Amino acid sequence: MTRVEVTHAALQDLERLIAVLTLPADTRARVKASLAPLERFPLLGPELSGRWQGLRFILGPWRWMLIVYEYIAEEDRAVILTIQDARSSTAVTNG
Repeated sequence: MTRVEVTHAALQDLERLIAVLTLPADTRARVKASLAPLERFPLLGPELSGRWQGLRFILGPWRWMLIVYEYIAEEDRAVILTIQDARSSTAVTNG
């Protein structure tokens, strides 16, 4: 089973989204549930291109929440790098 790790930067991103968007108290649990499938299917998310090439993403508990990760096959790890609001002008783009 793939180990899913969340970087400090991704945790900070999530905390910022919770505060700025006044997300519900169970947001962390919802995000954790969204990450669970990566344990069995680490290539689940589509691969990004351009400057984000080599990274993948899945949607979080809301369709606007992008969870960007890197799958390191040799170590069987999915590392969550950032969590972003796709509606933001600074969000990850596929290009």
